[in-house]
Amino acid sequence: MAQNTIAKGPGDLAPFWMPFTANKQFKANPRLLKSAKGMHYQSVDDRPILDGTAGLWCCNAGHGRTKITEAVQRQIEELDFAPTFQMGHPLPFEFAKRLSEMTPPGLDRVFFTNSGSESADTALKIALQYHRLRGEGQRTRFIGREKGYHGVGFGGISVGGLGNNRKGFGPLLPGVDHLPHTLNIERNAFTRGLPEADMSLADRLEEIVALHGADTIAAVIVEPMAGSAGVILPPKGYLQRLREICTRHGILLIFDEVITGFGRLGSPFASQEFDVIPDILTSAKGLTNGAIPMGAVFVQNAIYDQFMGAGGPAIELFHGYTYSGHPVAAAAGLATLEIYQSEGLLTRAAELAGHWEDALHSLKELNHIIDIRNYGLVGAIELQSRPGAPGARAFDVFTKAFEMGALIRVTGDVIALSPPLIIERDQIDQLVRIVADAISATE
Repeated sequence: MAQNTIAKGPGDLAPFWMPFTANKQFKANPRLLKSAKGMHYQSVDDRPILDGTAGLWCCNAGHGRTKITEAVQRQIEELDFAPTFQMGHPLPFEFAKRLSEMTPPGLDRVFFTNSGSESADTALKIALQYHRLRGEGQRTRFIGREKGYHGVGFGGISVGGLGNNRKGFGPLLPGVDHLPHTLNIERNAFTRGLPEADMSLADRLEEIVALHGADTIAAVIVEPMAGSAGVILPPKGYLQRLREICTRHGILLIFDEVITGFGRLGSPFASQEFDVIPDILTSAKGLTNGAIPMGAVFVQNAIYDQFMGAGGPAIELFHGYTYSGHPVAAAAGLATLEIYQSEGLLTRAAELAGHWEDALHSLKELNHIIDIRNYGLVGAIELQSRPGAPGARAFDVFTKAFEMGALIRVTGDVIALSPPLIIERDQIDQLVRIVADAISATE
């Protein structure tokens, strides 16, 4: 029997082409995790690592949850897989019903995917066909936003606004335009919570509509809070203004809540936190607490009804995935919802937000910090870039923090923090102390 060398040390790391990773750099000095429980990972050299990122924005209920483990074990023994193309099994119907009871009003129809990337591309396709069914097939244009992240499908990177995610892959989807991002450090540095209103950023949508014509635009897609670009918050009233403009021009509004969904900002969804209801909402990550890959797209009833209106036996949407509504993923999702609801985790970020905010902003006077941003249980610490080496300073902080016993995330020179919602106040203090020490130890 082959020995599992990876469990004991680096072994041969070459075969795995790692995603979003500097592979040569990592494999020369790997950081490997072997187990997890509660708020902590365990490294292969048996050090506890405090999780400051909920895995990758996904393990909102912490790690090693017995209820999820047992649900997955039972389900995989009973029914490991069943098709959902012209067939079905009970769990995704039950899961969709439970989800529809917690989503914003009217978003009661659920299309299951396997990831946030698939959710984004699914939402875009639904938007296109919806307009075609209404007799407005000329609405084919999408409006994304600079610094937006909507996964890595061709649709998602087309409407996304992160240059490195786009520039290596050709012309992408035609007819896509972008709103300006909402980050303004010069004006809003060290703001606690949402920055003050700047309606000019939302009103740029009117200029784009005037340029292209409202009757050519299918949808606007934005993250209520941009996570992957470094925690970029919407100014007060910004999302409401986008909603007003989209409604006025018959344009669908899509919220990408892959990161903000399931309690991250203090409400089940950011759309509820900010009191703005989109036409389509995408999710993944916290949907199953990261235990089994799964995503979901929530659509307004009126959109679903438009697809169903033709009647007859024909397939209404020629789209889907082999694993849409996978039984084991649905079982994990149902168990996750039970944990969220029984432990009050979907609103716990609101309870901890004040302590979290104070802890993060206590770092304001440290060297190299040019901004701190926070909302709910998410935060960003932006560092001054080294001349000619953007991202290098934050990466050094990332590696030092790991050596000191905490997992954080960096995007460029932004340190992003989003711990599991089960975190306690003393663990918040510990996490921020480690970040402070790592920053102080970095030139």
